[in-house]
Amino acid sequence: MTKIISFLKNNKGFLFFIAFLFVFRGAIADWHPVPTGSMKPTILEGDVVWENKLAYDLQVPFTDISLMRTGEPKRGDIIVFTSEKAQKRMIKRLIGLPGDTIEVKHNRLFINGEAAKYTNLKDKTLEPERDVDKEEGVYALESLSDLKPHVIQVKPFIGNPLQNFDMITIPEDNYFFMGDNRDNSADSRYYGFIPRSEIRGHATHILLSLNKNDSYKPRFERFWEMLK
Repeated sequence: MTKIISFLKNNKGFLFFIAFLFVFRGAIADWHPVPTGSMKPTILEGDVVWENKLAYDLQVPFTDISLMRTGEPKRGDIIVFTSEKAQKRMIKRLIGLPGDTIEVKHNRLFINGEAAKYTNLKDKTLEPERDVDKEEGVYALESLSDLKPHVIQVKPFIGNPLQNFDMITIPEDNYFFMGDNRDNSADSRYYGFIPRSEIRGHATHILLSLNKNDSYKPRFERFWEMLK
């Protein structure tokens, strides 16, 4: 017992740091390596995404228990959530809010009857910077009246059934998510609505990035890049 007390006294600074890190990562912020390309070109395979866990809820550390709501998700937010239907943590863009109607026709998004606009189709700056990260397809800026412009990519030539999605109305306290890589994303078109209780935090930045397609070399240009 004496040795334990002595150890605690001699290492109280380090132990305090460990305790702070535990609470910090459990309830304040977290970081997640992204293994798939469902959010390309916004998020690439090998990006480590920084999540603000206080954006929407104050949660008991390392649990799904919300003590209180601290904010409400906004259309266009990139959000980390734990999908019970998919049985895994996911990161997607929030497209539909409670009460909205959502429809997709030939990869064109409609929200409450308003068609999204697609611009900058030949703008090379929308593509990933490195050739190894690029995919065959069309890159464009997608926007609506209350949805800020953001980059998406589509592959109109592959005939994905998710390129068309019949109109639905989002129930109360539920949300509709889509990946920016529209033809390579299992999202609300596949799994359905995401309840508010499954939302975990707001992904705001890329903390760091390692290129899985190039021997995990760092993509220094993406370090602490803001997600749009």
